[in-house]
Amino acid sequence: MVNEIAVGLDIGTTKVCAIVAAPDENNPGKLNILGIGRSPSDGLTRGVVTNIEKTVRSIQMAVAEAEAQSGVKISAVTVGIAGDHIQSFQSRGVVAISRPENEISQEDVDRLIEDTKRVALPSDRKIIHVIPQQFIVDGQDGIYDPVGMSGVRMEAVVHIITGLVTAAQNIYKCVQRANLHVNDMVLEPLASSYAVLDDEEKEVGVALLDIGGGTTDLAVFEERTIRHTAVIGIAGKKVTDDIRKGLGILTDQAEKIKQEHGYAFMPAIVNNEPIILPGIGGRPPIEIDKRLLSQVIQPRMEEILEIASMEIKRSGYSKHLSAGVVLTGGGSLIKGTADLAREVLGMPVKIGIPSGFSAGLVREIENPIYATGVGLVMHELKHRDRSTITASMTSEKGKGSVKSIFNRMKTWFDEL
Repeated sequence: MVNEIAVGLDIGTTKVCAIVAAPDENNPGKLNILGIGRSPSDGLTRGVVTNIEKTVRSIQMAVAEAEAQSGVKISAVTVGIAGDHIQSFQSRGVVAISRPENEISQEDVDRLIEDTKRVALPSDRKIIHVIPQQFIVDGQDGIYDPVGMSGVRMEAVVHIITGLVTAAQNIYKCVQRANLHVNDMVLEPLASSYAVLDDEEKEVGVALLDIGGGTTDLAVFEERTIRHTAVIGIAGKKVTDDIRKGLGILTDQAEKIKQEHGYAFMPAIVNNEPIILPGIGGRPPIEIDKRLLSQVIQPRMEEILEIASMEIKRSGYSKHLSAGVVLTGGGSLIKGTADLAREVLGMPVKIGIPSGFSAGLVREIENPIYATGVGLVMHELKHRDRSTITASMTSEKGKGSVKSIFNRMKTWFDEL
């Protein structure tokens, strides 16, 4: 079982989570959650490392807790990457098939994916993921696995996700300084999608909105593949800052009342009993009205959702999302967030809870704050065979070929 264990490390702006899991031997396709580690994080800003030492300490604390709970010595992790430096765009490529009988091989697909990556990028930016959306053989589109087909000309439409080299290097450096090996680096909304979306939702069209502490991550899916990604540099920490400034209280107090008493949608307030906070420095207790608190929270949450709405429209798939929007991440836990999202986005909305496990710490892990960590574990187990380089498809509907992120990261560090 030790060889099958995977660890997801979600390094966020407000928290670091380490999830230890393994396949459940009694339930094929399900996970056994062995350990969960969580520590505060204050070494990142909007998903980007700004203090190496603080981030290393947060990683060490989360990993130590996960090790103690699971009884597993953690030496390697799959880590998430986010931040408003992330950019994405569409690309196309084309190759000729010249082998006998014009049968398409995996090597042809490899060449084609490499061709799609021949795009001009600034020197400080590198490709993180190349996600095939469809292949076109002799003009026939809608093909997801062209290997074995006959044809003379093959094209591919792909979604390319890029990030700043330095941002990725600093994450890598922090993990290494915590005495851990990086198995893989995965875009966080892509990871979260493994944990909270099912194939049916991805088939008919769905947008995943992960409201974290430092960033809000968006991923749009249709026909079981990713169509658009975006990272919004406003999230839960901004809401906490608004409460702190607006009500003149401490950051810890602001975070606590946001989680326990906050409403993102004022009409959702059921009980308007006042919130009593201890006074600072021996001063009298502070009494706060829930509606006043909501008046501080709602505008910022509306801003996040309005930017997300613009990104969904920019994707060109706003009319194709039959499954609507799935909210996840810690920000989705603010009461009334789903109600506000329905009003702002004008489509069905639900809260996405991580799923896909049947043993271990099941009850503890069923929380949106763990969506990325669980998804990183799922990604690692799905792509564990490093000898077979497969595309970052979001389902088994089709496979292509790309250079693994693991090898790309080694190249980045060779450039230092």
